[in-house]
Amino acid sequence: MPPTSLNNDPDASTSSTLSLPGPDDIMRVVLPNGIVVLGRANFNSPSVVINGYLPAGGINDPDELLGLADFCASALMRGTDKRDFFQIYDLLESAGASLGIGGGVHLVSFTGRALVEDIDLLLELLAESLRQPNFLDEQVERLRTQILTGLAIRSQQTREMASLTFDQIVYDGHPYSRPEEGYPETVSAISREDLVGFHQRYYGPRGMVVTVVGAVDPGQIVDQIARFFGDWQNPQQPEPPTLPLLRPLTEVIQRGVEIPGKSQADIVLGAAGPARSASDYVAASLGNSVLGQFGMMGRIGASVRDQAGLAYYAYSSLGGGLGPGPWYVSAGVDPVNVARAVDLILEEISRFVNEGVSRGELDDVQTQFVGSLPLSLESNAGVASVIINMERYNLGLDYLQRYPDLIRSVTPEDVLETANSYLDPHCMGIAIAGP
Repeated sequence: MPPTSLNNDPDASTSSTLSLPGPDDIMRVVLPNGIVVLGRANFNSPSVVINGYLPAGGINDPDELLGLADFCASALMRGTDKRDFFQIYDLLESAGASLGIGGGVHLVSFTGRALVEDIDLLLELLAESLRQPNFLDEQVERLRTQILTGLAIRSQQTREMASLTFDQIVYDGHPYSRPEEGYPETVSAISREDLVGFHQRYYGPRGMVVTVVGAVDPGQIVDQIARFFGDWQNPQQPEPPTLPLLRPLTEVIQRGVEIPGKSQADIVLGAAGPARSASDYVAASLGNSVLGQFGMMGRIGASVRDQAGLAYYAYSSLGGGLGPGPWYVSAGVDPVNVARAVDLILEEISRFVNEGVSRGELDDVQTQFVGSLPLSLESNAGVASVIINMERYNLGLDYLQRYPDLIRSVTPEDVLETANSYLDPHCMGIAIAGP
C-alpha cells in the first residue's frame, strides 16, 4: 500500500483504516487469575506467533544483586521439573519452532513461533519454563560464566560503555541508572537460592499478558492458554513498584570512560524524554525523526557526518517506555574529533529547540510514519508486537485506526513545544568512551 493512499485519497484512507487491526478483530479476555489474553486470527499464514510479558524485571533487583532478574529470566529454559535443557531445545528444533525469554528493566518478555499444529507444544514449554524451572547448579554456573563473559566484553566496547555512563548521569538516583545485566561483582554474588527466591516471589499471573496472532480462532486461543496457565496462582506476587520522580539535570555533566587500545570514541549525549504513554510522545517521535533519523539520519547525520565528516555514524534516538526513556544523540568518531563533534551536536540541538521543524520537514516524516504502518503489519510477528504494545502502554485497541489522524494532527508548534520540554543544551548528560 503506497503512502499516498493514506494521505491524499479519503476513500482509500477510510478503507485502509478499516483493514487495520482494531477492536472488531482483536479479542481481549481476562482470565479469572488476572492474565490478559489478546488474539487476532490470520488464516493466510499457517503459523502462529506468541508474544507476552510479566512484571518480573530488573527494577525489583536489590543493588547488591543487580542482574538477578536478568539472570533468572535467562535460566528459565535451561531445565524444568519435567525436561532438561537438551529435551526442551530438541522438541523445539524437531517442530521447527522457536521460543525465547528475556529480562528487561520492568518486564520479563517472551516470544515464540510455530506452525499452528504445534501451538500446544509451544504453550506447554512456555508454561513449564515460566512456572517450573529447576535452576540446576550445573546450568546456573554455565549461565553465570556466559553472563560474566558478556560483561567483560561490554567493558571493552566503547558504544556500550558510553551508553551505560550516559544512563548513570541522566538517571542518577533513579532505577533507570542501573544496567539490568548487572556488574561482575553483583552477578558473581547471585546464588541458586537467590534465583529460586526471586522466581517464587515475582513470577505469577498478576500483570501477565499473552498475545497470539496466526491461523487459530481467538476463542480457541483463550481455551488453550487457560489450560496451561488458568490454574496459576501466586498469593505473594507483589504489585509492580512505582517509579520515583526523576530529578532533571540542571547543568551539563560530562564524563569519560577510558578504554585503551581503541581506534574509535563513542559519544552519547542527551537527556530524559517522555514515557511512551505521555500525550506529547508522538510529537517527540516525529521531531526526533527530523533531528536524527529521517533519510540519512536527519539533521544530525547531515551536519556531523556528511558535511563536517566528523563521525562514522551519528543519529538521534527516543526511548519511550513505561517511564521517562532517554532522548539522545549517539555518534562514533575519531578520538581527535570528539570535542568538535560534541560542539556540533549541541549546535544542532540548540537549533532544534530554538527553531523547531519546518512544515515541509514535518510533512515528510508524517508521510513516512503513516506510509510505513502497513509494512510493519505484514507479518504475524509485526501484528503481535503492535498489539502487545497497545496493551502495555494503554493505547487502546483502536490505536492503529486512530494512528494516521494522530500523526497528521501534530503541528510544527507541537514539536517545538515538546522539544523545549525535554531538550535543553545547557542541561544535558554527555558520555564519552574511547582511548
